[in-house]
Amino acid sequence: MNIPVLTIDERHNIESGAWFSKLSLPLRQAILSRAYVRRLSDGTPLASRGSPAEEWCGVARGAVRVSLVSLSGKQVTLTYCEPGTWFGDIALFDGLPRTHDADAHGETTLLSVRKADFKELLVQHTELYEALLRLNCRRLRLMFNQFEDLNTKPLAARLAKQIMLLAKSYGIEQGEEIRIGLQLAQEDLAQLLGASRQRVNQELKGFEREGAVRVEPTRLVVLSTAKLLAIAGR
Repeated sequence: MNIPVLTIDERHNIESGAWFSKLSLPLRQAILSRAYVRRLSDGTPLASRGSPAEEWCGVARGAVRVSLVSLSGKQVTLTYCEPGTWFGDIALFDGLPRTHDADAHGETTLLSVRKADFKELLVQHTELYEALLRLNCRRLRLMFNQFEDLNTKPLAARLAKQIMLLAKSYGIEQGEEIRIGLQLAQEDLAQLLGASRQRVNQELKGFEREGAVRVEPTRLVVLSTAKLLAIAGR
């Protein structure tokens, strides 16, 4: 069996992923045996809107930014695929082109499964159909939750919730503080929330005054999860 060579941390990120870790051992081994490692520098393009789908990928390190170009020509970030996340299966299922652009955010390592191997995995392991169905149901639920938040919650609550999600995915505990390892500018946060950079900056200053976070250049440090939870529930 040809198992891709990953670092200890990268292998841990894949094997402990919320979705992958629940698969049966034979299926996990089959996926790994057909995957190959891609190590990408910051900004390396992975897919572009309208391009044919050729691979199914899992993030072993770093992040993949999913974005689009608005009518005004501005690039807008929709989400970041974190370590342990698998993506790209939808276009392989329906045979339609990619719907968004994707590129590496920071130094990134991927496990990639070619389209033909993905199809063979589906044939040989019917468990994979059910597992991907559950994964896409979860994606839909998250998308509906985001729509609900966008239409019912103030920006401060949505920003606090987003920071907590980032801390959960990329948090590095340092004593009582949690440093978010994903490098994000305030413009990136604003795009994720559908708000302006100026409004996000104002809210972050308010979070700092309340002792919930500390804002550093391209980094956020969570000082109090309790205070963030309180803001998110307002």
